[in-house]
Amino acid sequence: MKKVILLFIGITIATGSVVLAQEEAEEKVSALTLSGSVDAYFRTNFNAPNKGENAMAPATSFGNLPGFSLGMANIIATYEGDKVGAVVDLVFGPRGEDAVFGSPLYAGGMAGSSQILNQLYVYWNASDKVIFTIGNFNTFLGYEVISPTGNFNYSTSYMFSYGPFSHTGLKADIALSDKFSFMAAVMNPTDMTEFNLMGTYTMGAQLGYSTDAGSTYLNFIYGDQDGKLSNDGGLVPGQTSGGNTFQVDLTTGFNVSDALYLGVNTTYNTTSSGEEFSGTDIQDLDGDGYGFYGFAGYLQATASEKFAVGLRGEYFNVFNDGLDGVVGLDDNGDGNVFAVTLSGNAKIGNNLTIIPELRLDTMGNDYFMNKDLAATKNLSSFLLAAVFAF
Repeated sequence: MKKVILLFIGITIATGSVVLAQEEAEEKVSALTLSGSVDAYFRTNFNAPNKGENAMAPATSFGNLPGFSLGMANIIATYEGDKVGAVVDLVFGPRGEDAVFGSPLYAGGMAGSSQILNQLYVYWNASDKVIFTIGNFNTFLGYEVISPTGNFNYSTSYMFSYGPFSHTGLKADIALSDKFSFMAAVMNPTDMTEFNLMGTYTMGAQLGYSTDAGSTYLNFIYGDQDGKLSNDGGLVPGQTSGGNTFQVDLTTGFNVSDALYLGVNTTYNTTSSGEEFSGTDIQDLDGDGYGFYGFAGYLQATASEKFAVGLRGEYFNVFNDGLDGVVGLDDNGDGNVFAVTLSGNAKIGNNLTIIPELRLDTMGNDYFMNKDLAATKNLSSFLLAAVFAF
């Protein structure tokens, strides 16, 4: 009987050890996944040149090349552990180069390995409610994103194109409740993703509210984007540096019905006057700040599982020479544009989306050229894109 009891105890301990080991192994189970996309497109103007240096396109990011053109190849490797993980997001091609335009600093302004890094970060789930992330991550501002798989329209808005693309820094995402969230971040200057060349930092914050019907995010950034002037012998008379940049951005989207979706994005960005080198010393500049603001609405209707149509309308305004070469400006440095984009999304299988798109950009001042190379306020164009996601 003693032997039987001892054998039973031994089996129980061994079994418990195996179960405990299995539970610990399950807790440590991690997964490495690969995802990404490939896209290409055709673009042509109706009322403007389509070849040479006079080929016209909206002054927005992505989808602006003439004829048959390449987007990008996007490969994302994600490692998810129980508490920690990492993401490496690589981009190749014209869209990818435009997305990481601020990256090739470490290679002396030439193409380097950093020029294919769209995102590179590690994260730690400190608790069920707090996640810390450090590295290079895409911006939290705005309605649209870099990857064409995340946008309904293929061409992008003015607000997205001139807001931040990416940040490098440390952020904390905090779940305040089942519906409310908060994020706080300290980051390098906007789009300075490899390292901090300027020695200044930008603060970021986000307050979010999400339900089954949709979500709303209020976003902020504040900080000096181009550093302070330093009279180290390298300055030239008239050289200036902007002051602190402040941007507030509201993004919301919700399902009006099973077939109808409405999204809204509005933003305001201003930079204070900053400093100027007079030739003998550095002086604070007087005057109002410069920047831009805008509003965009996104209406999407689903006709079937295979086809949907979406309309984006955007008003974008530049003030006090806030952006150079983006819109036609008047003598005061002010200008605006109203852009309407109509897009279809046709699904072929589970991975391929065909996007036909009509777009009309109307400037407040002359900016575009017509086919006779005369100044005009309008540009009408057509685009056909193919986006494959995996």
